[in-house]
Amino acid sequence: MRLDVDRIRCDGYGMCAELLPELVELDDWGYPIVRAGDVPADLLAHARRAVEACPVLALRLAHGLAPRRAAPAPGQRAVAPAANASGPAAVASKA
Repeated sequence: MRLDVDRIRCDGYGMCAELLPELVELDDWGYPIVRAGDVPADLLAHARRAVEACPVLALRLAHGLAPRRAAPAPGQRAVAPAANASGPAAVASKA
């Protein structure tokens, strides 16, 4: 099992780093950086406790590999989804 953080949901309370410092550290803004890979068996109970303690349910234990973005179809460009409508493409479409 691996530990995943929903970075959108996370509010940076830091409970995960307090309860599981072996796998989670906080960045300069107080948001978690989770060590990649599987949670070691001897830390699994601590990881479950950290997941349960997250006040905004941003932490979870997941099976398998980390999710990957789908590759673009042949002949298509990879385009990141826009968070808002401001950028060259958005400006051009508004003109």
